[in-house]
Amino acid sequence: MNYNDTIDWMFSMLPMYQKQGATAYKKDLSRTKLLASRLNYPEKKFKSIHVGGTNGKGSTSHLIASVLQNAGYKVGLYTSPHLIDFRERIKVNGGMISKDRVVSFIQTHKSFLSQHQLSFFEMTVGMAFGHFAEVAVDFAVIEVGMGGRLDSTNIILPEVSVITNIGLDHTQFLGNTLQAVAAEKAGIIKPKTPVVIGETQSEVVDVFIHKAKAEQSKLYFADQEITTDISCGLLGGYQKSNVKTALKTLEVLMSNGAQISEKNINYGFSHVQDLTGLKGRWQVIGKAPKIICDTAHNKEGLTLVLSQLKQEKFNNLHIVLGFVKDKNVNDLVKLFPQQAKYYFCKPQIERGMAAKSVKAVFDKANFRGDDFLSVKDALSAAKQRASNQDLIFVGGSTFVVAEVL
Repeated sequence: MNYNDTIDWMFSMLPMYQKQGATAYKKDLSRTKLLASRLNYPEKKFKSIHVGGTNGKGSTSHLIASVLQNAGYKVGLYTSPHLIDFRERIKVNGGMISKDRVVSFIQTHKSFLSQHQLSFFEMTVGMAFGHFAEVAVDFAVIEVGMGGRLDSTNIILPEVSVITNIGLDHTQFLGNTLQAVAAEKAGIIKPKTPVVIGETQSEVVDVFIHKAKAEQSKLYFADQEITTDISCGLLGGYQKSNVKTALKTLEVLMSNGAQISEKNINYGFSHVQDLTGLKGRWQVIGKAPKIICDTAHNKEGLTLVLSQLKQEKFNNLHIVLGFVKDKNVNDLVKLFPQQAKYYFCKPQIERGMAAKSVKAVFDKANFRGDDFLSVKDALSAAKQRASNQDLIFVGGSTFVVAEVL
């Protein structure tokens, strides 16, 4: 198999949450552990930082990795989903895993992966951990895929566990209350391992306090402990919280012997995109008209991003918008500005919500907009109708932003 065949096989032959939803969600870590055993436990061969939470875990992971890189460490970075290329999920010092390594991993283990019905996510985690062990990274920053307790990444014993914040997302898997979601996310807290919580939320504080106490783990709340503002290369005021979370995590690593200077922190934060290749976070992809895209896709994330949007200067606002089927659009519609022209579209995945379905919800709430056959068509129409002084925002789903990029 060549690289494209390999990726096609991974995507089409095995259940994958991004495509299919519930069928890809496994109720335990047995298959991941089975693969780890076959690979000779690669996750034990490097130090790791485990980053979970509802929003900001991708940005926080990249910020931590960027600083560690600048401090001279060899750093693995595992994140999901990817925007353009599958290999974005597995990076070392900002460089993606090679196509040859992806092909050879699947070729070597294909019959095992098929026989034990490993999901796309489980095999990708195995591939990442195997790669990090093989190239001997000093640290690997590992982003949780979904939840925490049952997430495939949760076989690591990290130096520090990080939970950015808690919101209601993936409720069909994680529960319908903030407390239930927090309990799932708290599943990454390990015995006698420090824990950094990004945002103090009164509804869920007790969940973390009890779990940390049970595991005899020291607990830190970044928003209470970090009072300094450090500039960051990621645009968007909502990144301030992620910067504090990353900073507190780095402080914990330093207290455990990591050699990181203030200069490393400042440079790492301000050059995070150059060092790690992070995309899709308040990313400006056009001027005259200004075009901004952002991957925020749940209530908490969209609230922050749309509040940032209000601070922009423009004549007219055009919003290219698409969602996945498991989003409660009725709940999200009230977050969006009424004074905008909407271009509804469906991302090209099985889980994509039909553009007409999104339009129907927005129509009912008296919004103005049209539906389009594709993301490309929607953006093209927005560009045609917008003047140079207008603003086009693209979002609602990671997959919509991926197609635009």
